[in-house]
Amino acid sequence: MSASKREEIRARRRRNEQRQRNIMLAMAVGGALIIAAALIVPSLTPVEITEIEPKTINARIDGTSIGEADAPVQIDVWEDFQCPACARYSSEIESQVITTFVEAGLVLYTFHHYPFIDSQSATKESQQAANASMCAMEQGRFWDFKDILFANWNGENLGAFSDKRLLAFADSLNLDMVDFKACFNENRYEAEIAADYQAGLAIGVSGTPSVFVNGVQLTPGYVPGFEDISNAVNAALDGQ
Repeated sequence: MSASKREEIRARRRRNEQRQRNIMLAMAVGGALIIAAALIVPSLTPVEITEIEPKTINARIDGTSIGEADAPVQIDVWEDFQCPACARYSSEIESQVITTFVEAGLVLYTFHHYPFIDSQSATKESQQAANASMCAMEQGRFWDFKDILFANWNGENLGAFSDKRLLAFADSLNLDMVDFKACFNENRYEAEIAADYQAGLAIGVSGTPSVFVNGVQLTPGYVPGFEDISNAVNAALDGQ
C-alpha cells in the first residue's frame, strides 16, 4: 500500500473519530440542557392556588390557641394538614365550636401538630406544612395559614405542600416574605412540632383529628361532631 493511500486512510479515521466526538459532545450538551430546563422551568411556572378570606374571630388569638387562658373549658385538637378528615372538621365543626363557645369566653381552643401521614414518605409534606404554619404564626396568621393549607390540599404527598407552594400560600396572605423564608428555611419550630407529636402519643392520639375536652378524648377512632363536642363542653361547665 502506498504512503499516500495509508495517509488517506488515517485521515479518514481521524475525521470519523472527530465526528463521533462531536456527536457525543452534542448529546452531552443536549442532555445537560434538558436537565437544566427540567429544573428551571418549574421554578418559573406560576403557582395556581385557591386563595381564602382571612378569618374574623371575635376572641383573643395567641399563636395556636384561641380564647381566654382562664376559660373554664379547654379543648385540644391534634391534626395533620394532609388529613382530609381534618379539613372537613376544620370547616364544618371547628368553626361552630369557635363561634358558640370560644367567642363566648367559655373555651380555650388549642391546635396541636400531629404530622404522621408522611412518616413513610421522603417528601415530608405534613412536616413542612406544619413548619410553614408556625412561621405564619410568628406574624399572627397561623389560623389563616391553616385554612389556606386545607383549601389547597389535593392528595397525600403529591406536591400540594411543596416548598414552592407553601411560599406561595404565605405570599397570598401578604406575609413578610423575608422573615417567613428565614423561619421556614431554618425549620425554626421543628422542636415544638415534635413536642406536640410526642404529647399526642403520650395521651393516646392515634389518628387525626383527635379532640380532647378537659383532657378527655371524644369518640376515639371517630371524628366527633359538633353535638359530641357541645355535650362534652356543657357537661364540663355543669361540673364547675
